[in-house]
Amino acid sequence: MNKPSPTHDKSSAPESPSELPLIEFVAQGSFSIHNPESSRNIQSWEAADFTLGQYTELIQADDMQAVRRHSLALMQQAQDSLCIYSTDLEHWLYNHNCILEACRTLLLKHPKKNLRILLLDSSRIAREGHVLLALSRRLSSRCSIRKVNVEHDYSPDAWLIADNCGALVRKAQHLHQAVVYYQHPARVREIQHAFNAMWDVSLSDVNLRSMTL
Repeated sequence: MNKPSPTHDKSSAPESPSELPLIEFVAQGSFSIHNPESSRNIQSWEAADFTLGQYTELIQADDMQAVRRHSLALMQQAQDSLCIYSTDLEHWLYNHNCILEACRTLLLKHPKKNLRILLLDSSRIAREGHVLLALSRRLSSRCSIRKVNVEHDYSPDAWLIADNCGALVRKAQHLHQAVVYYQHPARVREIQHAFNAMWDVSLSDVNLRSMTL
């Protein structure tokens, strides 16, 4: 071991923490460090004024704002479970504080309440972060995110399922539009069955195991 030089100034103060170089940690292959984005829109959304389990007419949501309002209404009123099937958990629709609060409120009601999210592509949320990805890390036993197994049958459409009676369905060719059901158990059973079939053969994604600091 080399000894200090006789000319070393022992009275000099050590570097302050602010002067120390930044240390970047990258775990070997499985984990990455990512701080959730702080710039997400904090403006409140207004939920659609329809009651889950009561309104029986089919509703056509013709633009992004209407899709957001109906999605938020279904999520805020769900009492037992939520299922999301999406291409990549679109930021314009699901990465918002209002959506986060609706999901968190449901999951904290009881340990048996759950949110299942099934994605065709998880690379964007792994790379950029997402409010529901952060929620899944905090409440991992109640909120799960998995990838579609494309070696099995899967739907090109996108779904939001609330309890056993409500659903919002977006066709692949028109993802900014939707048909909405607030009380249609038979149709929702069909959608739920298809979701469950894909979930049963779905895949976990190691890239979603990022640690939030």
